Amino acid sequence: MVDTTAPIAEYVEEDFVDDTEVTTPDVSGIRTSLTNIKETTGMKIFKWINYGFLTLLCALTIYPFINLIAMSFSSDGAIRAGRVNVWPVGFNLTTIRAVITDQTFWVNYRNTIFYTIVYTLIAMFLTTTLAYVISRPHLRFKSLIVGMAVFTMFFSGGLVPHFVVVTRWYGLLGSIWALILPGTLSVFNLLVMKSFFENFPTELEEAASIDGLNTYGVFLRIVLPLSKAVLATMTLFYAVGMWNSWFGAMLFMQNRQFQPVTMYLRNLIAGALAVSEVADTSDAAQVGANIQAVTMLLTVLPIMLVYPFVQKYFVSGVMLGSVKG
Repeated sequence: MVDTTAPIAEYVEEDFVDDTEVTTPDVSGIRTSLTNIKETTGMKIFKWINYGFLTLLCALTIYPFINLIAMSFSSDGAIRAGRVNVWPVGFNLTTIRAVITDQTFWVNYRNTIFYTIVYTLIAMFLTTTLAYVISRPHLRFKSLIVGMAVFTMFFSGGLVPHFVVVTRWYGLLGSIWALILPGTLSVFNLLVMKSFFENFPTELEEAASIDGLNTYGVFLRIVLPLSKAVLATMTLFYAVGMWNSWFGAMLFMQNRQFQPVTMYLRNLIAGALAVSEVADTSDAAQVGANIQAVTMLLTVLPIMLVYPFVQKYFVSGVMLGSVKG
């Protein structure tokens, strides 16, 4: 007769608990042996060759920037003689003073910052919204829309039709929007972001829909906050592209007060600006020797300072949209 007043746990312990002691295997020795594996001679040689190759590659990549900085602070005689490598020769600040005191340079610099911010905001709005739409599997004529976008990657009307459309049809000649609106949608960036959205977990969107969010709410409150990596990557692509752009300004903007700083640099390199505009006659030789290096240094410096802060998003953002499945 079973005693119903006894705890159930007693019967479970008596009937089902085995008296055999359960022991866990000791894996510490295995871990130690794995960490103490001796490298073969071939592996050591291979590792040191890799170290040497990567060090050489980094040196070749960094050298142009170091040489640019050295030339910016070197004398004209040393630059013309080719004696400047990684360290300034005949330290000189004449050209630096001449450029930073030129009012046109700072006006163009301000224009570049404005163009980059506005262009990037418009481009990101168009890219994210269109990429999210064409990534939906139930979208009608999805293949047609994607095909039309890809078609523009390989075929274009050419420079003359582009100029006619911007100037005559849209009437943007001499307007700042002629520098911002054309090219605000990159098909390559669009396809990368589309691939990322296609791999986005559908369970999150379905759960948000059940909670009452509509399409816009799902996109703004669920998808975008979880897409910081690809958003940062695309933002970097658009911002750097606009910051380095000068050809559009040469075509559509003749007023120097509205030109970007890259156009200022282009004019210096091409000789469109006389040296006397930025320096007096006694310093003409010095300014003419390293004006290009100084202006390029001041132009690329902001991008070089911003890039380390978005580098962690840059690599992961590109890879997130590149693998399907």
